[in-house]
Amino acid sequence: MTVLLELKQKIKSFYSEHDVLLLSILKFLLGFLLFQGINTSLGFMKPLDNIFVVLILAIICAVLPINAMTVLACVMIIAHCYAISVEVAGFAGLLILLLLMLFLRFTSQDNLALVLTPVAFTFKIPVAVPIGSGLLRGPACAIPACCGVVLYSFMQVVQEKSAVLQGKETETIQKLQVLLDGLMKNREMWITIVAFIIVLMTVYLISRCSFDYSWRVANASGAVIYIVIMVLGGMFLSVDVDIMGVILAAVFSVLIGLVIEFAVLGVDYSRSEHTQFEDDEYVYYVKAVPKSIVAQKEKSIKKISSEFEKKDAAEQKEATPVEQVSEENFDFEKQLEESLKDL
Repeated sequence: MTVLLELKQKIKSFYSEHDVLLLSILKFLLGFLLFQGINTSLGFMKPLDNIFVVLILAIICAVLPINAMTVLACVMIIAHCYAISVEVAGFAGLLILLLLMLFLRFTSQDNLALVLTPVAFTFKIPVAVPIGSGLLRGPACAIPACCGVVLYSFMQVVQEKSAVLQGKETETIQKLQVLLDGLMKNREMWITIVAFIIVLMTVYLISRCSFDYSWRVANASGAVIYIVIMVLGGMFLSVDVDIMGVILAAVFSVLIGLVIEFAVLGVDYSRSEHTQFEDDEYVYYVKAVPKSIVAQKEKSIKKISSEFEKKDAAEQKEATPVEQVSEENFDFEKQLEESLKDL
């Protein structure tokens, strides 16, 4: 444990010195995963389905805020839908506009959850988003996370129904009806949205409690609740749910939650203290839990001297000091006068 704490201190000090560069690298990696995931799910517009385009967009996002990444991702989705038909692009634009209006109206500061949700679905660990949002942020993150679920489900519908949507014989109303039914009748999407909201609220409420290891209990509770909701929802709504995939996603999300706890919280519950004090109006009951911090080792410089230097220093200490006559006590004129008398 001490080794991990020392590593944490080194990482924190390194991050404090190079925070601008590290944030740019992280935004570049996130943008690359996001745009590559969109191309993998859709990929109908060939000029955009290119690794060099993805790299250029990721570099642009590395120097811009997260909001720019969200806008570029939405533009890429609409462009891929336009390669299918104008109707699909119009439906995608209207859907994204409604989601952004809802998102920017309430939780414009929690846009990272919207970006991370499609990436988490790509890596088959979607529950990591509500667990991490519940630990680090709060209930407001449920809105962008659910918006991310809707966008990912829309891309899946477009991919599955691409043959019908690209058909020249299919009328405009039929295309819009296919897209609307694909979203509104998508039971798996609604089960996931319900699971996201319940997991995020449960993790948030438990992690804010004052008992020991509340973050770990919240982390495990969120994973268990996600498994129960997905399995029972799939059974009652006749949805084909990959049970093993859900369990593995929950396990990996618990590991991610433990990493978040160690990096952000990092407290030592064995040294917790309880205290009580009061003023004229209130009585306060306080529980103080110290953070797990390893003291940095101070470097000491030791001078090694030879035997000759030691002997020389000892002789100088034993020698009697020579009295020096100060210039203030020496009267030059009087001394000169006495010398002249002797002559």
